[in-house]
Amino acid sequence: MLVKWMRCTVVDRPGFLRGQRRWAGLLGEPGFRAQGGGWGRSGTDVVHLFGFWDSRAFYDAFMARSHDRLHAAQAGTYKNLQVRLFEYRFDIKTGFTPDFTDADLLRVAHCKVRPERSEHYTQMQEKVWNPAMAGSPGMLRGIFAQAQPQMQSQAHAPGEGEAEEQAGEDEFLVLSMWNSTAEHGKYRSDRVERLALRAQAGADLADVDGDVIDLEPDWTV
Repeated sequence: MLVKWMRCTVVDRPGFLRGQRRWAGLLGEPGFRAQGGGWGRSGTDVVHLFGFWDSRAFYDAFMARSHDRLHAAQAGTYKNLQVRLFEYRFDIKTGFTPDFTDADLLRVAHCKVRPERSEHYTQMQEKVWNPAMAGSPGMLRGIFAQAQPQMQSQAHAPGEGEAEEQAGEDEFLVLSMWNSTAEHGKYRSDRVERLALRAQAGADLADVDGDVIDLEPDWTV
């Protein structure tokens, strides 16, 4: 499964929202599974969207055939678009499906891992972080994915301020869905610092950024 992460800053909110409705046209695209997202808390007018596809081949076919038509209504309504593509590695909690309908918020972490520590980082994700998150009452489901050298974004309309980025083999995406802000807050306040020490995160990570995202139900496709 391919995971597409899009992040941008909205400069024309009414226009962006009108254009966002056009993405309902993704329904029926071969290989498309789901898309959803919302407003990030890291800054004013920051948007995150996540799309899920059966494979890179289906995604590439969509980009070549239908993307520009759906995107046209949103052109000029945002800036600083960044797109990254990741391949599924494993679930956080069992039975992941890209279902946004029962979630209130998302938590995304983008982790750049020192190359010599990638194997250890992945093991700690499975043995330390995943069980802790899965045991948190408010965590619904999640996914751990890895970028590959060839995972470069493509085919967004030129001139829209997008950044086409090629992610390295030591870049990972941790995406979790939560049923409430309160439950996510309990997990962070109670456990994150202790878990980071246990997982030796300081030795593994070269950099990490992320956001908490308030879901917009109308954006779910």
